[in-house]
Amino acid sequence: MAEKIKVMIVDDSALVRQVVAQALATDPGIEVIGAAADPIFAQQKMAAQWPDVLVIDIEMPRMDGITFLKKIMAERPTPVVICSSLAEKGAQATFEALAAGAISIITKPKVGLKSFLEDASNDIVQAVRSAARANMLAVRSAASGLAPVINRPKLSADAVLSPPGNRALERTTDQVVAIGTSTGGTQALEAVLTKLPATSLGIVIVQHMPEKFTAMFAERLNSLCQIEVLEAKNGDRVIPGRALIAPGGRHMMLKRNGAQYAVEVVDGPLINRHKPSVDVLFRSVAKCAGANALGIIMTGMGDDGARGMKEMHDLGAKTIAQDEKSCVVFGMPKEAIKLGAADQTIALDQIPAAIVSYCKRF
Repeated sequence: MAEKIKVMIVDDSALVRQVVAQALATDPGIEVIGAAADPIFAQQKMAAQWPDVLVIDIEMPRMDGITFLKKIMAERPTPVVICSSLAEKGAQATFEALAAGAISIITKPKVGLKSFLEDASNDIVQAVRSAARANMLAVRSAASGLAPVINRPKLSADAVLSPPGNRALERTTDQVVAIGTSTGGTQALEAVLTKLPATSLGIVIVQHMPEKFTAMFAERLNSLCQIEVLEAKNGDRVIPGRALIAPGGRHMMLKRNGAQYAVEVVDGPLINRHKPSVDVLFRSVAKCAGANALGIIMTGMGDDGARGMKEMHDLGAKTIAQDEKSCVVFGMPKEAIKLGAADQTIALDQIPAAIVSYCKRF
């Protein structure tokens, strides 16, 4: 019989501690070994028994969650699930926690907390199970390699499409790169996008992430990258030098108008338990771009994107899966590989070069 996943809950709200513990108790493979009102109390309990997964809030007395997370990552890297408010201030801090190495997010509202957490009990269980499977070597490596936020000048779309001098780009906008990722993807995407030149092909991205977080994520990447990174809006053009990230709580699909691409951002049901869904994006790319696309599936729990990538592959697109060693969670890439959807499997640090190489074909 497999050992239970040992969990500690750290939150200054007694109600949150109680409801999260009740949700986790529904899974016989999970055991809550303790709860604490703040990180100081938690550290005292962890000295006696170290958990497999920590569920922590951000705003807590005596020590905030980000400081606690960084301390854990420096001393004894342990999977951490953030349970934080959707309020804008909380969302900004929670994204900082993701950048520091947290595995995933459980969002909680300011009101109706008890009923929300009870309704989200399955999501809480899945978040903990996903975190327990995380490759902490990959997490630590990714978090330590993240760049500080700096403001770099941005090239305009016109400058990207028509560079000065005699080195005009001999390519049009009828090729596209599509990327799908989930758990561990915030760090993985930063590692990839920050290494791309401003003349990269247009990129469309689905990262499983709640509302509010995608806008902040895009802003962070935009401050770091040579390419422009935006949270997608309905009708946005997909052009060289730009990456569009699907907004949390909405699906994003690629649309074609002649030789040009744009995105359609729509509401709809959860697909593979996600909105946005990688499968929704990849299937639209298969339909609209076919062999004129590069599809990349990266770290994440579950199988979202595997079938969509298979459709891309079958219609002639080049397809890449991130390898197991560099994934935080080798779920989505593994399922794509199983289906025969990936032309090649490569490490995270090889993906930027693969994108650049693909761009040079045109």
